Amino acid sequence: MRRAALTALRPLRRTRVPPPGDRLRVRVLLQNAHGTGGTIRTVLNLCGHLTRDHDIEIVSVLRRSRKPFFPVPPGAALTYADDRFAPRGRAARLLARLPSVLVPAEEASFRLMSLWSDVRLLGAMFRSPPDVLIATRPSLVLLAAELAPHGVATIGQDHMSLESYQPPLRRQIERAYPRLTVLSVLTEPARAGYERALAGSGVRIVKIPNAAPALPDRPSRREHPVVLAAGRLVANKGFDLLIRAFAPLAAEHPGWRLRIFGSGVRRDRLRALISELGLTGSVELCGLTRDLHGEMARASIYALSSRREGMPMVIIEAMGMGLPVVSFDCPFGPPELIEHGRDGLLVPTGDVDALTAALRELIEDPALRDRLGEQAVRSARAHDLEHIGARWSRLIAGLRPAPPGGPVAEPGTGTGDPGLSISGSDR
Repeated sequence: MRRAALTALRPLRRTRVPPPGDRLRVRVLLQNAHGTGGTIRTVLNLCGHLTRDHDIEIVSVLRRSRKPFFPVPPGAALTYADDRFAPRGRAARLLARLPSVLVPAEEASFRLMSLWSDVRLLGAMFRSPPDVLIATRPSLVLLAAELAPHGVATIGQDHMSLESYQPPLRRQIERAYPRLTVLSVLTEPARAGYERALAGSGVRIVKIPNAAPALPDRPSRREHPVVLAAGRLVANKGFDLLIRAFAPLAAEHPGWRLRIFGSGVRRDRLRALISELGLTGSVELCGLTRDLHGEMARASIYALSSRREGMPMVIIEAMGMGLPVVSFDCPFGPPELIEHGRDGLLVPTGDVDALTAALRELIEDPALRDRLGEQAVRSARAHDLEHIGARWSRLIAGLRPAPPGGPVAEPGTGTGDPGLSISGSDR
């Protein structure tokens, strides 16, 4: 059904694109701009910077809450495709009961989408086509690659890696992504994986890491007996492993606390595990917070126990706040962000005893905490928004269409920052 729908919709790609003005019109497709995830925070953060040079419209595919969790950047327009709070007629209500035909069933957003969401998303894609269309998750990148109007430059952002997706979704990615203008990834292993899979296709693959948001002037002084963690309470984040790793430390150092911020489907399971291990009072599930940086300032160690990651912004933020990070050496982001023994500690993925030992080392050695934390602040500066945002702006500017009768760029090339090419310094 998905293939048939895409085939039927492809004639719409003939939509004419008006010539660009002085500022490029950039449309960013985001699944849920009101949500709390790291991708949402990263995209909103970047869009705020890009408004300096380009006209930015953020299209939230879904609107499921009245207010956004993160601030919408000033200067960026925010619109909604499928707005739960907008009036719906009988046809819309009927279509909303039917499953999506445009989102692959293997993609995590499938369960949130409907046929009505499809219709509204297509309307957002073809309405007054922009100069550049940026999609921020596989389901949206696939649509941008397959259905973006002719003349629109397409950028797919992958916040994970090709290897992290199930084989059926991976096959669709390998078929469709060659039609993109640019594919942006966060890490070197992710870039190498896509380069192998898409070899010879002409799509330009660039590596641009996440940028950190503005941080408070005063980082943590690492004086509070708190280990901090944050993220969605889902299986991949491994908070069950972190709680088990902290259990011996709660007995050895009863003054220390593990504080976990976030919400998700595993909250009740984690609460039961805390009770089962006798950690009530030592481990706290704190829910969501709008002041994560303030909580970091009141902690001394940050712990990441994920089984798999892309490039977690929360590590960059924790390092920028002066916290030494103890992390599983999971694919793919943490090994690129943390230099073991210099600005943090890496332990084998899933090794609970090793995680306990690394946390114990930092709890018992304040001098080591300070040394790693101070270097972490310096390391995090490589992810400053001024630096990363400027690279994005140059990349987008390099996609400006040629004037009528002017030279046409070869597929997979651009006139933007040469350091963004797969053969440049980002490789």
